[in-house]
Amino acid sequence: MQRRHLLLLGGAAAASVAAALLLTPQKVEHATLPNGGLAFPGLADRLQGAARIEVRKPDATLVLQRQGEAWVLPEKSGYPARPEKVREALMGLTELRLVEPRTSDPAQLERLGLDDPAKPGSTALLLRVLDGAGAPLVELVVGRRRVRTQGNLPESVYVRRPNETQSWLAEGRLALDADPQLWIDRDIANFPAERVRSLAVTRPGEAPLRLAREDAPDAKLRLAEPAGQATDEVAVEEVARAFEYLTFLDVMKAAEMPGEALGEGRFGLSEGLAVTVTAAKRGEDVWVRLVAEGGEAAAGLNARWQGWAYQVGSWKEKAFVPRLADLLPRPAEPAAGAAPAAAPPAAGGPTAPAPAPAAPGATPPAVTPPATPAAPPQ
Repeated sequence: MQRRHLLLLGGAAAASVAAALLLTPQKVEHATLPNGGLAFPGLADRLQGAARIEVRKPDATLVLQRQGEAWVLPEKSGYPARPEKVREALMGLTELRLVEPRTSDPAQLERLGLDDPAKPGSTALLLRVLDGAGAPLVELVVGRRRVRTQGNLPESVYVRRPNETQSWLAEGRLALDADPQLWIDRDIANFPAERVRSLAVTRPGEAPLRLAREDAPDAKLRLAEPAGQATDEVAVEEVARAFEYLTFLDVMKAAEMPGEALGEGRFGLSEGLAVTVTAAKRGEDVWVRLVAEGGEAAAGLNARWQGWAYQVGSWKEKAFVPRLADLLPRPAEPAAGAAPAAAPPAAGGPTAPAPAPAAPGATPPAVTPPATPAAPPQ
């Protein structure tokens, strides 16, 4: 009996060892990817020489290029990227830690979002950070983020190296996006409506237009030239709100601003500030250039605006360079419950003859009411 028990225990131990060997991931290079250690030891020092960042997915590639101490987007004519966004992405790489090895089966990588980033339909991102000579400092395939339901836990994401199939669960935040709009600050200006004191509009071939606000504390912007015209209060208020939370849809070099010139709007603002808006239109797209005047505030604005043309919402044309017709009262809408117009006769149906026009000064003929049918006999 003792011998039988020993054989059973030995067989169970052998089965446990075999199962452990089968479940252990294969081809894990612990020397280069230490479990629980930094994914890129010593990266912080090497990133001082970083010159280019690429984020690739099947249908798009984002490129950030270093210019001195700034990062710019070549796709957006070299417009500056948000420094905090770039800093967050690079810092996330220096702090990324490999926590657990996961599958090394190529057929299973898609489940983690780590399949070939160039394959159509793939959700994987290929991140590359290159030095000035084009040599890679970082190459990493980034997959799905793992959702943590408990609080105060670090973010985690699945990653692998491009030339390996071994995947890892890593802890750390990687703020990566292939959409260039998420890497730039799209804010242009934000001036409250009450700061707009006047607007002078000049458009080719049209009479000058001027709006102004009196000095009273609660005075509203009014049409001053041409004088005596009734205006739509909502349309005039849109002029006053022209710079509130103003953002752009696209950006390019000012010298390349497309479209046909619409004219200029010179805004007088409080605190001695003035802003001239030069507008153009291509199709339905409205583009503007902005120049500020008036002390240190203007210098700060021009440092951001100078050299750039911004595409803004098409409705901003009526705020920056309105026509007189844009400010006039709108036609009254039909009253609710009004009787609808009579429907036209059906095609091919009988049409009543039109009455002949009456001679000048003649009395219109009397209209004879229809005869009342006689009552049936009792």
